[in-house]
Amino acid sequence: MSSEWRLFLIVTLPLAALNLINQASRTVMAIIGPVLAEEFSFSASELGLLAACMFAAYALAQLPEGVALDLLGPRRIQAAFSLVAAAGFAAFALSDGLLGFAVARVVLGIGVSAGLMAVLKANTQWFAPAKVANMTGIAMAIGGLGSVLTTAPVQMALPALGWRGVLWLLCAMSFAVALWIFISVRDKPAGRARPGLKAELSVMVSICSSRIFWRYAPAVAMLSVLNFAYLGLWAGPWLRDVAGYEGQARANTLLLYTLGMMAGVVTIGAATSRAHARGYPAMLVMIFCNAGLLAAQIALALRPAGAAVPIVWVLFAFFASGASSGYVVVGQMFPAEHMGRVSTAVNTLTLGGAFLLQSAIGWILDLWPRTAEGGWDPRGYSAALAVSALTQVFVAARLLLARR
Repeated sequence: MSSEWRLFLIVTLPLAALNLINQASRTVMAIIGPVLAEEFSFSASELGLLAACMFAAYALAQLPEGVALDLLGPRRIQAAFSLVAAAGFAAFALSDGLLGFAVARVVLGIGVSAGLMAVLKANTQWFAPAKVANMTGIAMAIGGLGSVLTTAPVQMALPALGWRGVLWLLCAMSFAVALWIFISVRDKPAGRARPGLKAELSVMVSICSSRIFWRYAPAVAMLSVLNFAYLGLWAGPWLRDVAGYEGQARANTLLLYTLGMMAGVVTIGAATSRAHARGYPAMLVMIFCNAGLLAAQIALALRPAGAAVPIVWVLFAFFASGASSGYVVVGQMFPAEHMGRVSTAVNTLTLGGAFLLQSAIGWILDLWPRTAEGGWDPRGYSAALAVSALTQVFVAARLLLARR
């Protein structure tokens, strides 16, 4: 076994396991969200706000977390945060109303908030620059198993475990991952003395005020915003209310979505690394992903039927998954030792956008009366997709105009 793969198994894989928990914490709402809405009589806006609470906490944790990753390293940060995630799952399982669920989602959001960022930081420390996107893509594919496990398998487990039992299982997994990270992962020693906290914070300010950051980061963030908003909640209700899918059919389509996402992170990661190695602008790959995702949204807004439904959702997932490589692309525009802070700055945009979009979709759906079956009007979903597509057009246009 090569030294690269030994490093992957010792350092990257345990951190990818917490990213698996991260993915599961988002995707599980697409399965249990409709169950909660029926059991507790939640409106679309209440359900959207509940799911989005995690992203608000996630976003607020990003900037201090980036400094912490660069100062303390991924091992200590992620071992501690995995225990926080376990507490969030436990609190959700014990709650019986909107307020309790919201508080639990906030705690959970903090616990999983460094999932991707810690992988990026560790990979940047241990691998050559041309290898980082590829290794990160593989790690993200492993993390994507969290979405796989919380689609069809959770749907099948619901009759036996109930939604509370599913959350207790995720709690136990988070605790086990904390132990694995603490025992296995090692932080690479710094090659020189670290600056003080004031200097570290000044670096974060310089990143957030950089014209390069604001030129490229929003287009990368938008890919994840759309993925979080739909896979994190609204794809499941769309499949029920627009495509007419029942529980297992919805879960199977969401499973295909996650497999498309896993294929995307590996394929796009490899393409980004190859472009970097050959001297081509890696950002061209991100432009291609934005174009493909925009086309998928337009197709969904037109309400496809039959075999086209899973195909369009798989394409949506494939192109949205390019975000993980985009984080690497933007991060490599700055010094390597700043990767943690650059990544968390991009993620702050992502999570703030996901909070707003996921909530906005609920507000838009509530503009139409509920259907006789208790779902939401298909016209509302088309309107919401039109809003998200127009937002992406604005962000992509800004990137393309800035490149001239």
